Amino acid sequence: MKPRQILLYVAVVVPALILAAVGVTHPQHLTAQNAEYWRNLHIAILPIVPLVGFAPWLVVRGHDAFVSWLTAILGFVYAVFYSALDVLAGIGAGGLKLDGMGAASGIGVMYDLGRNLGFIGSVALIAVGAVVGLALFRRVGFSSLPGTALVIVGAVLFLKYHIYFPFGVLGQVCLAVGFAALVFAVQRPGRIADAARLTTSSRQG
Repeated sequence: MKPRQILLYVAVVVPALILAAVGVTHPQHLTAQNAEYWRNLHIAILPIVPLVGFAPWLVVRGHDAFVSWLTAILGFVYAVFYSALDVLAGIGAGGLKLDGMGAASGIGVMYDLGRNLGFIGSVALIAVGAVVGLALFRRVGFSSLPGTALVIVGAVLFLKYHIYFPFGVLGQVCLAVGFAALVFAVQRPGRIADAARLTTSSRQG
């Protein structure tokens, strides 16, 4: 396997696995006792969350201009709106709770705003999984289906459970394995060899 291929696998797999690992320690509920950890946890994952939406574009980039642009746009929508959830319901709510501002601080409002914005981001992630899956099915056939199924299941679990243990963590693992399976479907040795032979034949012709 070439270094470039290894880097691609790392780029599409590692962000979701980091979120899965963090999710194992994510408190189930925000309390005065865990408020500092709750806030700091969401600060730490703030640069990681958008990278999950970058993975689908890495899988399909360079194959079809329309699909690449659509994937990039949907990934951007996910990154913006799901990050808003982390900022509001994670960093903001945790910070307010840590300062002892209680119910008067509007923590409930932060949750509601974050939940609504995060929903938009999650739907965009589900949509981008479907777009990538359809595009790769047309390109490589049935070998793309396992990865597509895992990505969509993972995105749905992400929508419903965030990164909470156990189902949110399972969702991130599904995303990581699904993206890796899609990369393998595109770059498996047989396909690369066939593409090389077709390129050589066309040049000779």
